[in-house]
Amino acid sequence: MCSHNAGRSQLAAALLTHRAGDDVIVSSAATHPSRAVDPHVVQALTEAGIAVDEVYPRPLTDEVVQAADIVLTMGCGDACPVVPGHRYLDWPVPDPDGAPIAVVRSIRDATDATDATDATDATDARITTLLDTLQSGS
Repeated sequence: MCSHNAGRSQLAAALLTHRAGDDVIVSSAATHPSRAVDPHVVQALTEAGIAVDEVYPRPLTDEVVQAADIVLTMGCGDACPVVPGHRYLDWPVPDPDGAPIAVVRSIRDATDATDATDATDATDARITTLLDTLQSGS
């Protein structure tokens, strides 16, 4: 979840869904959802061969948080609700809002790097660890 659900959370959710397949159910939401996903985010996902038909800003609801095993936050700070009994991880993914397509591509690539040394914020290592945790049932 993030503030607007138009950029970084959409990138991360789409990439996680793409990598995890049916093994993980991914929801993406915002405290103050935008009207649309950033066009450069849509373009960057499309260029990577990731389906964007289900990519649109959604409001954050108690039900979304209650249904989650792990809640990933990206820049929503204190506006993100905290529900006891849930695991929270804050991922420092750069905000692509207003960035040119080349920057959005670099955020996408860093978020989905196959080698964690290529990801400046090590997001790929976080995704891999998250998937390993979910697959082991921990």
